[in-house]
Amino acid sequence: MGPAHSGPASAATVSAVVVNHDAGALLLECVTSLHDDGAAEIVVVDNASSDGSADALEASGAAARVVRTGHNLGYGAGANRGIAASSGELVVVSNPDVVVHGGALAKLVGVLEADPTVAIAGPRIEEPDGTRYPSARRFPSFVDATGHALLAGIAPGNRYSRRYRMADLEAGAQAGVDWVSGAFFLARRRALEELGGFDEGYFMYAEDTDLCWRARRAGWGVLYVPGAVVTHRQGVSTARRPYRMLVAHHRSVLRFASRTTRGWRRLALPLVALVLALRLGFLCARQAAGALHRAPRRAD
Repeated sequence: MGPAHSGPASAATVSAVVVNHDAGALLLECVTSLHDDGAAEIVVVDNASSDGSADALEASGAAARVVRTGHNLGYGAGANRGIAASSGELVVVSNPDVVVHGGALAKLVGVLEADPTVAIAGPRIEEPDGTRYPSARRFPSFVDATGHALLAGIAPGNRYSRRYRMADLEAGAQAGVDWVSGAFFLARRRALEELGGFDEGYFMYAEDTDLCWRARRAGWGVLYVPGAVVTHRQGVSTARRPYRMLVAHHRSVLRFASRTTRGWRRLALPLVALVLALRLGFLCARQAAGALHRAPRRAD
């Protein structure tokens, strides 16, 4: 169907969906910041946390409803459960280790209300030290994807990664982009329902890229809104299972490549799989070396 070109809505209700898995005390901080910035409804989907974070949130009396899945469904599937359990015309999807800066929701809502053809708006996502995380990106060409996969771990400033990560994005300028990070964005419910939500075939990673790709193909817009700011403390829960997350990441990238590659380019998919396997092996080896380096020495 695609976007309808009617006048902008007014005073849209914002629901927030937070997908939690072992985020600890950061979950309450995230929920508090969403509430303080004007989210009318907050649904926390708990993917079988073992750290008591969901229990602590409920005990705190915070203005949030907890939906317990019973096991770890993955990020996109968890988000879909929360979207279905919420009612707002606009829906925030958020990691649990995000803190919303004051006024961020209002800026994102303003963008969606001003342009009914926009499905998803992503803020500027900052690291804890205030540096910008590259949350707005291009769909990579085969050349850029290969260059980024092979070089990002050893030469982060390479030209392929810079193009993919939109390093040339003008600071402070709102822009239409290919996709924005699923760590935090605001979406139009009607668009999410039309698209069928997140593809639950992705356990972690690339589900945001896939959602934006389908939105763009359906005629919806995706915007980067740097006037809205959130801070993301990355890897709080994934750091406990680094190898599983590395495998999930590379599997998701291959799934996205397989779903979106058309025509003769599909002949290159075996090469894509090989490049990803090599990259996965390199990153696992680096992770193991780093773990050994960080391990405390025995006092002999």
